[in-house]
Parts: sequence; C-alpha cells; structure tokens
Amino acid sequence: MNKLTSAGTPRMTTYSVIGFAVLALIAPIVAQTFGGNYWVRVLDFALLYIMLALGLNIVVGFAGLLDLGYIAFFAVGAYLMALLSSPHLSSQFAWIAHLFPGGVHLGFWWVLLLAAPVAALAGALLGAPTLKLRGDYLAIVTLGFGEIVRIFMNNLDRPVNITNGPKGITAVDPVHFFGFDFSKVHDVFGYKLTPVMMYYYLLIVMVMIIIFVNLRLQHSRIGRAWVAIREDEIAAKAMGINTRNIKLLAFAMGAAFGGVSGAVFGAFQGFVSPESFVLWESIYVLAIVVLGGMGHIPGIILGGILLVGFQELLRELATPLQKMIFGHVLIDAEVLRSLLFGLALVGVMLYRPAGLWPAPRREDRPVTTPAPEAP
Repeated sequence: MNKLTSAGTPRMTTYSVIGFAVLALIAPIVAQTFGGNYWVRVLDFALLYIMLALGLNIVVGFAGLLDLGYIAFFAVGAYLMALLSSPHLSSQFAWIAHLFPGGVHLGFWWVLLLAAPVAALAGALLGAPTLKLRGDYLAIVTLGFGEIVRIFMNNLDRPVNITNGPKGITAVDPVHFFGFDFSKVHDVFGYKLTPVMMYYYLLIVMVMIIIFVNLRLQHSRIGRAWVAIREDEIAAKAMGINTRNIKLLAFAMGAAFGGVSGAVFGAFQGFVSPESFVLWESIYVLAIVVLGGMGHIPGIILGGILLVGFQELLRELATPLQKMIFGHVLIDAEVLRSLLFGLALVGVMLYRPAGLWPAPRREDRPVTTPAPEAP
C-alpha cells in the first residue's frame, strides 16, 4: 500500500502541474472569446495581485509579521519603472536631457533587475526600526510607512519635480521582448495576440518563478526559521535563531517581490500615479493572503483569483440583475459590490477562519524518521 501511495503521489503531482499549465494557456483565449479584452485584463490584474500576495505571504504567512503598508513596495517598483523608462526626468532636469535627449529609456528587463534590490532595501529600512514590535503596534507602524510613501510620492513635485505629484507620470515604455512590442497587436500563426494577452503570458511566467522561489524558501532552513518565529519568537531565539536577521530577511524578500510586481504594473499601465497605492490596496492584498490561507501558496493563488474575479463579476452583474428583478437600480453597483464583498469576508472568517485552502499542519513540521520498533 505504501509503495502504491509513494508511486502515485509524484504522478498525481505531475498531472496537476500539466493540468494547471494547460488551463493557464487557454484561459485568456476563453476569456477573450466570451468576454473580450476586458476579462483578459481582469486575469492580468488577478495575476498581479497574486504576485503581490505571494510576496506578502513571506512576511505574514511564513514569519507571522503583520504588514499593512506592503503596497509601499509596490509603489517603489512602479515609480522606478516610470522614472527610468519615460521622458519625465529628461523634461525636468537639463543635465539628464543633455545625457538622454529622447528621455531615459532603460528598458523593462534592466529596471526589473533594479526594482528587486531597491524594494528589498526599502523593506529592510522598514523592518529595522520595527524589530521589537509585534501585533497591533507593528500593524500601525507599517500602515504609517505605507501612507508616508504615498504622500511622499504625491507631494514630490515641488520644489523639484521628481514624481509629478498627483498628476502622475505618463508615457512609460511598454515591455519589449525579442522584437515584440507588448503595446501592439501581433499576428502569430494566424492568431492575433493583443497586448493584454501578451502581458498575461508574461505574468504567468513571473508568477511561476515567484512560486518556485517561495517553495524553495519555505522548505529551506530560512523558511523553517520564519515558521519558528511565527509560532513562538522567544522559543526560536532560545534555540539559537538570529531573530533579528531572519525578520529583516522576511521584510526584504517580501518587499523584493512587491517591487518586481510594481515594475510590471508600471509597464503594463503605461501610467503611474499615487492613487494606485492607497491603504485599501494593502488591505486587499492582505485579504487575499488571509482568505486564501496564510502560508499556503495554492490557497493564495485561489484567493487571488476568487477575490478579483468575484469583485469584477459583481461589478458587471449588479446593475442588470437589479433591472431584471426590480425594474430599476435600487443600489449603485459600486456600493452593492462593497457590501457583498464585506459580507463574503465576514462569512469566510466565521466558517473558514484558517482560509479557503489552509496549509496542512505537516507543512510547518520538520520531516522526521520514525524510530525503529523494539524487537
């Protein structure tokens, strides 16, 4: 029986991966066929939120550190992309215009490589003064950090215009990959690939890379140290774990993924402004982690898809359903969407407090070999 189980498990895992890959490949085609580019764009944003949630999961799910300012690292990556891949800096500074007459166009892939370490440095700077804080106090400090970054970006248009303030930065370069401009429609083997579809496949690849890194971290000594700190920090410190460095590493690693997500967002939107980095966004990403299942990567993927899809379905169906049932609109679609979304959160927390797909307890326990039985 054990042989059958051990042989069948890898086979089932392989089938699951193949099934997921096939589903991921055909999802934008199905979405575009039945809903047009709008629903492909919804899939793109679902993948962006999944990338963010996987980064926040390192801080909240693995290390147990409540972070309400995570969207600040998203902003760091997005503004880095906007500043280094647009004409904005050249239009504001004469010496930059002299060096780059057509604007600074560093390129998506180079900015992506810069976004991770710059955001990680910002995460370490946030983590350093909060090492002795826990629970509510940590949440308040991180919340303040997120708001400081947003306000900073909103007001850094004077006396020197760096971020262009509330107007935002426009004309951000799209992604270019082997001659493919992601802002244009391309004909591949007789099939038209729209920009939203090309970004979808780029995001799928990036999500898979982040999942791979997360899995390697989770099952490493560092991942075990994060779980030990989450369960009992005093006991972890007594066992010789350097809690200070491990916490800083959690903040830095989570922030790095946030910075990468922000850089992709900047290229995808072609426009970056402070309105995209409000407190609600941090809460929304945290809701994906908590409702999906803290510390469980498949649960977070499920949470991201359901939350983004659920909200967009409510946005689309609220008005026509009310007209069909009552003959007119009783409640505005946005108000009804927020109301039902809140009720869904309360319901899930009441009946599934560990999340929709919680992590099995065995994932947090080291694998041990049973002792041999006595003769």
